[in-house]
Amino acid sequence: MTDALKRLSDAGVAIWLDDLSRKRITSGNLSELIDDQHVVGVTTNPSIFQKAISQGDGYDTQVTDLASRRVTVEEAIRMITTADVRDAADVLRPVFDKSGGTDGRVSIEVDPRLAHNTRATVAEAKQLAWLVDRPNTFIKIPATEAGLPAITEVIGRGISVNVTLIFSLERYRLVMDAYLAGLEKAKAAGLDLSKIHSVASFFVSRVDTEIDKRLDAIGTDEAKAAKGKAAVANARLAYQAYEEVFSSERWAALDKAHANKQRPLWASTGVKDPALPDTLYVDALVAPNTVNTMPEATLEAVGDHGEITGNTIAGTYEDAQAVIDGLAKFGISYDDVVDLLEREGVDKFEVSWTDLLKSTEAELKRLAPSEG
Repeated sequence: MTDALKRLSDAGVAIWLDDLSRKRITSGNLSELIDDQHVVGVTTNPSIFQKAISQGDGYDTQVTDLASRRVTVEEAIRMITTADVRDAADVLRPVFDKSGGTDGRVSIEVDPRLAHNTRATVAEAKQLAWLVDRPNTFIKIPATEAGLPAITEVIGRGISVNVTLIFSLERYRLVMDAYLAGLEKAKAAGLDLSKIHSVASFFVSRVDTEIDKRLDAIGTDEAKAAKGKAAVANARLAYQAYEEVFSSERWAALDKAHANKQRPLWASTGVKDPALPDTLYVDALVAPNTVNTMPEATLEAVGDHGEITGNTIAGTYEDAQAVIDGLAKFGISYDDVVDLLEREGVDKFEVSWTDLLKSTEAELKRLAPSEG
């Protein structure tokens, strides 16, 4: 291992792990990652929980108890996943306290089937916050059109939020607006703004996956030379938008009330194309007050050979804009790409949730006690 992860942390990037399982908690592995690899947070999603529950026997005791009570599969999932998030939050509590509440957080997602229902999303967020009952929790809400007012409402109630599934720069600005509106609502209600935190999860690798597929279909040398550039450019322009919004007069009024900036979080940072460097979406997105949530393979790759050379976003905005603008000459519509990615993102999370339901139902049946 090199000291790349330390350099990354020192550069102002919070290193989070995009994975969680009961075994990772009980074995002490999560604690080791915190102590040895500068991990200061955890994100989860339905796919992560589905994998965890379907592998190994770490959940057998709890699932047996749930089966004995004949709970619904939805209730079982909530009991299992919130238990993991609660325990992980306890492991990360010292980081939370040391950072003044900025890091040491664990994210748990609302049911993705509610992504287009504002009222249900708010209700689910309130329920999850109550179930986990830890101050160092983020409730994940997707940045759909219905999700935006839900973000404002949930933040306004003092619940910290991880906004997920952001692909477009326009939507990202609406997410920041929703966050500021929520803070203004919380302020009007007399809440302590210093206790409310948020991150905005801007997805990275999927942008290259979709755009590079279209560039490959064009097949010219010029098109092939443009591959592997759009995702980083998109994320860098997102950071530019972040700098603009959080230096505005509107923000200044909230800043005086001790509000916290909503940090950009780079999500989907595992490189999908083997032709690209496996640490690309970490090395190229180093800037203060950001988060990078990595699958374990990416975390290990960065620790082994990451090229962390300080801020790699400052001074790149003009070039980044040229990359995005240059897509049009290939007949690639940026708006079409990001709209597709959002729809696919919601669909993928719904599929993952269905898989989680099936896996959990199978475990409930397997471990159900015999009658009598």
